[in-house]
Amino acid sequence: MELSIFWRLVMTSLVIITVMGGVNIYALLQLRQLTAMSTQMASYHYPAAESAKRLLGSLYAQLNSEKKYLATRDHTFLTNLTEEVDEFKRSLQSLRDQESSPQGLKLLQETDELLKEQLQLFQDESQIAKGKIDQPTPEYENRRDGLMDRMSASIQGYVDLHETRVNVGVTESRASAAQAEAVTEQLVLVALVFGLGLAGIASYTILHPLRQLQGHIKQIGQGNLGASLQIKAPAELRELVDTVNWMGKKLQDIDDMKTEFLAHVSHELRTPMASIKEGTHLLLDEIPGPLVQEQRTILRIMADSSKRLMHLISTILDLSKMEAGMMEYRIVPVELHRIAEISMNKVRLLADSKHVQLMLDSTGERTWVKADASRLEQVLDNLLSNALKFSPEGGVVKVQMKPDSQACVLEVAVSDTGPGIAAADLPHVFERFVQGRMKARHTEGSGLGLALVKNVVEAHGGRIWIESEKGKGTTVRFILRLARPEKVGQV
Repeated sequence: MELSIFWRLVMTSLVIITVMGGVNIYALLQLRQLTAMSTQMASYHYPAAESAKRLLGSLYAQLNSEKKYLATRDHTFLTNLTEEVDEFKRSLQSLRDQESSPQGLKLLQETDELLKEQLQLFQDESQIAKGKIDQPTPEYENRRDGLMDRMSASIQGYVDLHETRVNVGVTESRASAAQAEAVTEQLVLVALVFGLGLAGIASYTILHPLRQLQGHIKQIGQGNLGASLQIKAPAELRELVDTVNWMGKKLQDIDDMKTEFLAHVSHELRTPMASIKEGTHLLLDEIPGPLVQEQRTILRIMADSSKRLMHLISTILDLSKMEAGMMEYRIVPVELHRIAEISMNKVRLLADSKHVQLMLDSTGERTWVKADASRLEQVLDNLLSNALKFSPEGGVVKVQMKPDSQACVLEVAVSDTGPGIAAADLPHVFERFVQGRMKARHTEGSGLGLALVKNVVEAHGGRIWIESEKGKGTTVRFILRLARPEKVGQV
C-alpha cells in the first residue's frame, strides 16, 4: 500500500524526531551521571577528607594540652583536654555515621580504639602521679607517642582514601565526559545523516514523480499526445497522473479528429481548386477568347492565389500523412549537390527580384546521402523560400554542405541575413502554424513549412535545429546519413 504524501511527511518527521530524541536522552543520562559523580565528590569525599584533617589538628591539640597538664597539673589544661577529646569523639562519630566504605570504617574504628587506649593510658598515668608534680616517665611518653603516631597514621590513611577517591572520580569524570562528548558527536552526526537521508528519500519519492509528470506534460505540449505515463507515486499524485493521462488521451482524440478533418477538407478542396487552376490557365491562354489587360492581370492574381492554395493543401495533406505514419519514403543514395541546385533554380527569379544573392558552398565533390530525393527537395524548397522571405533587399542566402566522414553524416546549413528570431520564439519554430502566432511578423506564410521539414528530416533518421540571434540572421541546420560508396555504385 502506497503511503500518501501527508503520511510520508508525518512518518519521516516522527522518525527524525525519535532519533534526535534518543540522542538527547543519551546526552541527558550522561550529564546526570557526571552530575551524580560531581555531587558525590562535593558532598561526601571532600567534606570527609576535610573533617579528617581537622581530626588531625584536634589530635595534636590534645597532645599539647596533655603535655601541659602533666607538666603543671593545672586543671585548666585538663579541662581543655577534656573538651578537645569530646570534640574529637563527636567528629569521629560523625565520620563513622557518614562513612559507607568498609575500608574507611575500619580506619575510623581503629582510630576510636587507639583513642580509648590512649585515654586509658593517660588516666593510669594521672592516678599514679596524683598529687605530685613529676614529669611523665619515659615509658609513658613512648607508649603515648606510639599511640599518637598510630592514630595519626589511621586518620591520614582515611584522608588519603578519600582524596584518592576524589582523584579517581575526577579522572573518571573527565574520561566519561570525553567519551560522552565523542559518542554524542557521533550520534548527532549519524542522526543528522540519517535524518537527511530520510528527508531526501521522502523528497525524492515526491519530487521524482512530479518531475516525470512535468516532463510528460511538456511532451503533451510538444504534440506527443498519445503517450501514457505509468509511474509509482503517492495516492494524491497518482490521481494527478491519471488526470493528465486522461487529458492527453482526450487531446489526442481531438487532434486525431482535427487531422482527419483537415485531411478530408484538403482532399475535398483539391479537386475544385484544380478545376479553378485549369480554368484560369485556359482563360489566360485565351482559349475562350481574347482578354484585355485588366482581365489578364486579375486572372494572373487568381492563378498565383490558386497555386499558393494548392501548395498549402498539399502541405497539409503531407503533414497529415506523416503524423498518421502513412507517408511512404523511397530511401536511396541521392546526390545532394544536384538537388540543392534544382531547389535554388526554383527560387532564383524571386531572389533576383529582391536583389538577394544565392550562394552554394560545398567541397566540390559529389556528396551522396540516404534520402528520398523528392522529399529532400521539398525540404530545401521550404528552407530557401523561408530564407528569401525574411532576407532584406541586397541580402545573402547561403547553402553550405559539410560532410563528416568519421561520423558518416552530412551537415547542411541554410542561412540568411534577415531580422533573426527572438530567443523566446526559438523553441516553437517547428510547431505547426507558429508563424501565424508570432508577433510583429513581416511576411505571409502558413507556418507549416518548418513543421513539414522537421518531420521529413527526422523520418530520414536525421536531426534539425535552428541558430538565430535577433537582428543577425538565421541559420537552419540539419544532418543526414552519408551513403557508402559501394551502395552508391549500385545505383
